[in-house]
Amino acid sequence: MMKIKLLLTALFLANLVLMVGMSSCKRKCKGSAMGCEERLIISFKPVENIDYTEVYRRMKNGLSFNKYGYQLEPQWKLKFVSADSARIYSPIKKQFINFPLTRGYDSIFNTARTWYKVRKMSRDSLVLEILKFQGDSIDVSGNQVFMTFYANDYIKKLHTDSATLRRPSRRDTLFVKQLVAKANTNPDSAFAARQPVVLTTKSPLVKIEQRHTEPSLMNNFDSSDDYLDPEFYITINKAYKDFNYSFTVKVDTAGKMTYGIPLIAFQEEDYKKSYLRLSEAVMNTYLKYYLQVTPGSTLGMPHTSVISLHVKGIAAKK
Repeated sequence: MMKIKLLLTALFLANLVLMVGMSSCKRKCKGSAMGCEERLIISFKPVENIDYTEVYRRMKNGLSFNKYGYQLEPQWKLKFVSADSARIYSPIKKQFINFPLTRGYDSIFNTARTWYKVRKMSRDSLVLEILKFQGDSIDVSGNQVFMTFYANDYIKKLHTDSATLRRPSRRDTLFVKQLVAKANTNPDSAFAARQPVVLTTKSPLVKIEQRHTEPSLMNNFDSSDDYLDPEFYITINKAYKDFNYSFTVKVDTAGKMTYGIPLIAFQEEDYKKSYLRLSEAVMNTYLKYYLQVTPGSTLGMPHTSVISLHVKGIAAKK
C-alpha cells in the first residue's frame, strides 16, 4: 500500500510540473499555434541565400575608433545558406568559408566561433551585436559592438559601393583629430597609429624584421596587433660588443625617438640602472644613426605613437 501511495504521489508531482511547464510555454507562445521552442529559435529562412556585405562596425557611441587607436573595421561578407550553415568571406584567403550555424533563443546565434544577437533583419540589411562569452555562459547585455550589413542588391540601389560606405565617418575623423592633438602636445597621450611607424635601415650592417600576426580562425582573422603594438627585431652587426635589449620608444611626428620603458623584469636595482643606461645609449647612437624612421599616422594625420624594439648587437670577430 505504501509503495502505491508513493507511486501516485510521484505521478501527481510529475503531472503538476508538466502542467506548469506547458502553462509557461503557452504564455510565451500566446497567439501562436507553433511550439514554444520552435517559435523562439531564430530563423534565417527569410534571408537565406542573400549576399550581405558589412558596411559599418561601430561601438554603442557610434564611433569605430577608441581612445587607444583601435579601429573596428567592417570586413565581413555573409550569406546564410541553410538552417545550420553560413558562408563568410575571408579577406586573407580571398574566398568564402563555410561555418556551422548554431541558432538559439531570443535572436541569438553562433557562427565563426562568436556569439551574436540579431538587432535587425530584413532582405535589405542586417544589424548584429557581438556578444561576450564568459566561462560557460553568454553575456546577453552585449559587447556594445554592432555590425551593419547591406544586401549587395540594396547597395546597388543606393548607387554606391561598399568601399565608399566603409569609409570612416565624420564623427570618427573629429574624434581622431582630438586624439592627435593630445598626443602631439603630450607624448604620454600617444596612441596606436593605424598606419604604424616604419623603420628602414640605412646600413648593410643593420637588419630589421617586423613581427606580423598571421590571421587565422583562432584569432578570428584579426591582425590588429600589428598596429596596436608594432614590434621590431633589430640586429646590429659589428657592434662594440654582444648585447640584447628590449624596450619601447615613442616616435613623434618628426620621426624622433624617445626612450620609453624596458620590456623585461628586474630583480636587482643596480642591474636595472645599468640596463636602462646602456639600452638608451644604444638607441641614441646605433638606432638614430642607422635607422630612417617614418612616423605613424591615423586617417592621414601623423602623431606620436609607441613601438617595441628588440635590439641585438653582434660584436665584430677578432
